[in-house]
Amino acid sequence: MTDDQPTQASNSPEPDSTPPAEQPRTRRSGRVGSLVRMGIMQMTLLAILALFLWQWFDSHRQINNLQQEVARRLSEMDGNNRAGMTLVKQEQESMRELSTKVAMLETQNAEMQNQRAALSTLYQDLSGSRDETVLADVEQILMIADQQLQLSGNVKAALIAMGQADDRLRRMDRPALNGVRKVIERDMEKLRALPGVDVSGISNQIDNLSDAIDAMPLTQELRLRQEGASAAASAPVAGETYWQRFWREMWQQARHLVLIENTRKRALPLLSPNETFFLRENLKLRLLSARLALLSHDDTVFKHDLKTAQGWIQRYFDVKSPAGAEAVNTLRKLRASSINIELPDISDSLAAVRNYRISLSRGAR
Repeated sequence: MTDDQPTQASNSPEPDSTPPAEQPRTRRSGRVGSLVRMGIMQMTLLAILALFLWQWFDSHRQINNLQQEVARRLSEMDGNNRAGMTLVKQEQESMRELSTKVAMLETQNAEMQNQRAALSTLYQDLSGSRDETVLADVEQILMIADQQLQLSGNVKAALIAMGQADDRLRRMDRPALNGVRKVIERDMEKLRALPGVDVSGISNQIDNLSDAIDAMPLTQELRLRQEGASAAASAPVAGETYWQRFWREMWQQARHLVLIENTRKRALPLLSPNETFFLRENLKLRLLSARLALLSHDDTVFKHDLKTAQGWIQRYFDVKSPAGAEAVNTLRKLRASSINIELPDISDSLAAVRNYRISLSRGAR
């Protein structure tokens, strides 16, 4: 029985070994732990709430930025749409202009097609009779040569035109045209036999004379220079004695005691600068008129204008100066030359070609 007691004693529950004074401390620590856990939970909730608020504000800010970006994109799209509409209008106007130009080009193309058809028809009509066409060209060339002779007296141009006409007839190689060619050759020999007139040389002389008018001295300028020289001679000389000045003045007065003048010669008035300018310009116009008369082979007008110009130079200009003397000599030589040429008539060549053309057309009928 003694061995069984300790075993029973060990299986029975042990009493609370905590002293009574430590039990309230344990309860307080439990409350503190509870308060700490509650504080942690509150802080967690506040952190979650703060995170939620931050996410809400960030989402709101992003939404606002997105709205602003959308508004900006919409405004840009609106501007692009307006620019696109403007470009579309411009393209439409350009298309309308292009359509108008295309219509005009089509109209012009149609007109050109009609003209081409008309020219083709005309060419076919003319090519039906090659000889008649060549004769028509030769007749036209001879008419031009006749006009050159009658209007301007251009013998060289007439000879060139008649040479072209004869060359056309020669290339046709028709024995029946030999008579026509002989008539043309005879008229060309008449033109070659004409005395030559150096129109270009005479024209150059007139141009040179007209250019020298501005530098040609006037008679009144020479008189003023002589009076100035006399006044300078009568002026007192530095260092001259009384008797020397007396005898010099006596000698000058003695030299002017006898004056010989031509009373029939009309004294020329002094010309003002404006009158001098118009005198030179009128003289140039006279020379220009003589040059035009030279080109038209009008001998009467040519010599009359040269005579008038020579008279003005001898009256108003100093003919003793080199420029004046040369001008007078040039005018005298030009007046002695003859520019009057009796031009022959080439109507025989024109009539021969015309008669052959008429006979050819009658034979074709």
